Amino acid sequence: QVQLVESGGGLVQAGGSLRLSCAASGRTFSNYVMGWFRQAPGKEREFVASISWSGGSTLYRDSVKGRSTISRDSAKNTVYLQMNSLKPEDTGVYYCAARNKFQAKYDYWGQGTQVTVSS
Repeated sequence: QVQLVESGGGLVQAGGSLRLSCAASGRTFSNYVMGWFRQAPGKEREFVASISWSGGSTLYRDSVKGRSTISRDSAKNTVYLQMNSLKPEDTGVYYCAARNKFQAKYDYWGQGTQVTVSS
């Protein structure tokens, strides 16, 4: 059974930093793409960043480029999202997700971790 468990969220002032972690278990993820999504109150869930587990190629939404870095530690089966220069509009529940690299749909989701950025 695949499990994705996020941690690292919290309350931070604008300009601060947070590192989110996603511990993955239940299968081999070498053929998977790991993604971070977020959902603000009253808004739809949106893509934030993704990383190919095997090759390490990354993708970011424009609004977080230059402020965020996604990475993975294969030995720990963990994906990270380092977020710097945080803004109030980064507030939301952040979800970790996984999809097979040959598919477009994310099949596995974590429970989410709350990030709140105060102005």
